[in-house]
Amino acid sequence: MHPDIDAWQPWSPATFAARMPGADFPWFVAGGWAIDLFLGEQTRDHEDLEIAVASSFFETLPPRFPELDFWVPQGEGVLARMTTETLAGDSHQTWAYERAARAWRFDVFREPHDGDIWICRRDETIRRPYTDIVAFTADGIPYLQPEVVLLFKAKAVRDKDTADLAAAWPRMSESQRDWLRESVARVHPGHDWISLT
Repeated sequence: MHPDIDAWQPWSPATFAARMPGADFPWFVAGGWAIDLFLGEQTRDHEDLEIAVASSFFETLPPRFPELDFWVPQGEGVLARMTTETLAGDSHQTWAYERAARAWRFDVFREPHDGDIWICRRDETIRRPYTDIVAFTADGIPYLQPEVVLLFKAKAVRDKDTADLAAAWPRMSESQRDWLRESVARVHPGHDWISLT
């Protein structure tokens, strides 16, 4: 039986982080929650929790969550159980479903990398060390720096993405802003965000 694709009751970043003690591989909160962790406060509701993991270490993650089933998106509104074949497909996402609660808890992005170097999945020439793109909250939760989060949000620019940009931009350093403008120009030529001041 396929779970309800809309049955999201996401965990908080802290709940996920509590299950990751001793993890010695790159993982971090991504998406809108990463913006809020950067800001130090929750600025809006989050309909999901997005976690990124260096792809070659992904196999070590599901065993930490025996109460969850993992599914791989196959296209708009279609999911398939995680198998070697579905993981080898085009999707970089893996959704985690808690059987007892009948709810999706988080979405894992399997991110390309070269050792300790993160590789942008939308343009493999964009590369940065994890030490440059991952920051930590005061209580030790790793999160993706805002300029990288916003690069991914630039693709669709939904209302929540515009809100995240507006919230983060005043708090970003000039080097973060420069990197975002330059990277958006490379990945999305002509994008409105290139001219942000």
